Amino acid sequence: MTKDKRKNRSVPGSRLGRFSRMAKLAGGVAGGMLAEGSRQLAAGKRPRARDMLLTPANARRVTEELSKMRGAAMKFGQILSMDSGDLLPRELTDILARLRDDAHPMPTTQLQQVLEKNYGKDWQELFYGFDFQPIAAASIGQVHRALSAEGKDIVLKIQYPGVANSINSDIDNIATLLRISGLLPDSIDIQPLLDDAKRQLKDEANYLIESRYLQAFTELLGQDKRFVLPQLLADLTTEDVLVMSYVSGEPIEFTAQLPQDERDRVMTVLIELMFRELLELHMAQTDPNFANYRYRPDSGQIVLLDFGATRHLPPELANNYRQLIKAAIAGKQQPLISAAEKLGYLNKEGSEDYKQLILEMLQMALEPIIVDKPYDFAATELPARMAELAESIQQFRQFWQSPPPDTLYIHRKLGGMFLLANRLGARVNLQRIIKQFL
Repeated sequence: MTKDKRKNRSVPGSRLGRFSRMAKLAGGVAGGMLAEGSRQLAAGKRPRARDMLLTPANARRVTEELSKMRGAAMKFGQILSMDSGDLLPRELTDILARLRDDAHPMPTTQLQQVLEKNYGKDWQELFYGFDFQPIAAASIGQVHRALSAEGKDIVLKIQYPGVANSINSDIDNIATLLRISGLLPDSIDIQPLLDDAKRQLKDEANYLIESRYLQAFTELLGQDKRFVLPQLLADLTTEDVLVMSYVSGEPIEFTAQLPQDERDRVMTVLIELMFRELLELHMAQTDPNFANYRYRPDSGQIVLLDFGATRHLPPELANNYRQLIKAAIAGKQQPLISAAEKLGYLNKEGSEDYKQLILEMLQMALEPIIVDKPYDFAATELPARMAELAESIQQFRQFWQSPPPDTLYIHRKLGGMFLLANRLGARVNLQRIIKQFL
């Protein structure tokens, strides 16, 4: 997460206040649709609802309002974008994908209220040199630097007020907007995703849970010199404030300017960690935000940050992914179909044409693993070919389904790693990495 220079805005904490903002958003989108419809009619065109909704003005309206609301409204928009385009129509995904962890910081008065609630009116006696300007402002909280009483350089991740209590209503309101937009096919049952998102976000809004994940990853990776993790200050951590040591490092994108060998090494390490989380640890940090990784030029170490989106994964999920990968490498179609059905990528009730289309897309997506040689992420045209093939899926909307939440979160992480490898121009032998876990 980069330093936030956006204008401070108070976080709407009450349920009524947040509902009012969502209603305002819906009204603004509706007004934008009417204006666009009138413009198209004046130009002699017959307006379609989708074209009227998906205007640049409406896209800006949605992303800006969600970034002001922060909390579950903004976070769920990020989750839904998934960078995949296979759960939602591409147009809606494109709108939601514009949401990044780039929220408006809360005003100083609101910040002080949170700190007083957690540490009392004399909270400044616990922290020296507290910087009221956040170094990052994201969907659930913002990050400030300070010194501990012992003089240690630390950071405080401070949750926006009202976030935890607004999760259910925020997600229900966004789900309603998705339905009334007409962009989400009636055949897709997203209720399991909604229920899981509420549970996941409630966990993320409890920093004591995140602190336990940080400790777990520290124990698992603490001896691996390739990584650096913040040290938890458990005595100062509460449900609303996570306190850790400050770990310096450049944004992970910094490595894009380094020699090819180093870019390849960094990306190989991150992809190996991803597969280890999924196939061995059964515990994955599922947020692919680039800001969760930093790079230390002096040592070549990778800094791992933000474990709020960590999920425990059922062992059968790893087994199904193993089956999928083994079948893809061996070129065996029937085991590939079986694994795809178990993972929720393939609807058993779909027509044969639909199944073949999904199978073709899966085989295409698995191309980087099928070849036993370095895959050039900079030169690949895979995303463009996937997008072109996805256009054909539009005609099978009646068979669309929402995969299980665990599968969606893993898909999100896989997509994020692909995008990062592409950004760094890395060349990685994925098959060689993954075979050690099969």
